[in-house]
Amino acid sequence: MKEAVPRRVILIVLDSVGIGELPDAGDYGDSGSYTLGNIARERGGLNLPHLEKLGLGRINSIIGVPAVPDPEGCFGKMAEQSSGKDTTSGHWEIAGVILERALPTFPHGFPKEFIKRYEEAIGRKVIGNEVASGTEIIQRLGEEHVRTGRPIVYTSADSVFQVAAHEEIIPLPELMRICQTARTMLTDELQVGRVIARPFLGEVGHFYRTSNRHDFALEPPHKILLEYIEERGLEVCAVGKIKDIYAGRGVTHHVTSKGNMESVDKTLDYMEKLEKGLIMTNLVDFDMLYGHRNDVEGYARALQEFDARLPEIYAALRSEDMLIITADHGCDPTMPSTDHSREYVPLLVYGPGLKKGVDLGVRSTFADLGATVAEYLETEPLKNGMSFYASIFEEDD
Repeated sequence: MKEAVPRRVILIVLDSVGIGELPDAGDYGDSGSYTLGNIARERGGLNLPHLEKLGLGRINSIIGVPAVPDPEGCFGKMAEQSSGKDTTSGHWEIAGVILERALPTFPHGFPKEFIKRYEEAIGRKVIGNEVASGTEIIQRLGEEHVRTGRPIVYTSADSVFQVAAHEEIIPLPELMRICQTARTMLTDELQVGRVIARPFLGEVGHFYRTSNRHDFALEPPHKILLEYIEERGLEVCAVGKIKDIYAGRGVTHHVTSKGNMESVDKTLDYMEKLEKGLIMTNLVDFDMLYGHRNDVEGYARALQEFDARLPEIYAALRSEDMLIITADHGCDPTMPSTDHSREYVPLLVYGPGLKKGVDLGVRSTFADLGATVAEYLETEPLKNGMSFYASIFEEDD
């Protein structure tokens, strides 16, 4: 009898790389959003030869990325069934959690009554309480923060409560304490997806964020894919903000990273060491540096830089590996808004032992991906999602 080879899944989430508006995009103010397609149109095309060979151009029309007749991967797109267009809800749905109610956002800042209670709880007045870019607000309010010791509270288009503080004014342990206090207090209609500690250093006019960020995530409402995998006795290796998004649940190893390319490096490190289980990576630069800042050229460059790394990932694959490339929502930098966009996300699946060129169609939920990973790694079935495992797996004769 042929000895079973340990199976691994390498799941890479290209944060915000959407592939066309969902039918209900208009309800979110996102009509016309198409992150990949609009970037390609605005610049006269994208050069993504390796994603092209996987079948990216077969999913939707993208200038410069033709629909190849014989893709090396399986391809399709997924609709988000959860309400909203948030990082947390997108990742949770991949892991089998579907939210009926969108996580709350605060386009006008948090209620004054809550801020007053929060100030009393942490023993400090705060400044800010507005929607802002994290890099911009520390330049604008950093001097006042240093002078007064008041932490900077702000939010974004995402469901987040962010607290920025200079590490020499509010030491990291104290910043973590006041963020944990916020996490405890933000309940019911104020129950944001993440409370984020945003420490920074530097002098007036030259403040910069440090790598000591920490996310205090909302707990998923029920068991997630990562926990099923851990319970099966397999490893779950998280790269980037994955551990924080899932509140650490099911994660057996994790590593932080700065930027997309370092995240790819650390993914490759795990691929060298991991025997069986899941490696899950979030490439945040697409969203954080380019989508939210309407930087079309930067976004295009980041896409091409990732594409150029795919041969290294292919070379590290073992015979029973499954590589999945997807996203969690859109963030179209060509649109007037700097918000996330309600879009389909691409679904590209490749592996030495998998079928090639299978059209996976339009999946009704991101949870189909999680259900497939669960079946491939032989865990218990997820609560949500329909596996496409049988469509892509080559059975032994």
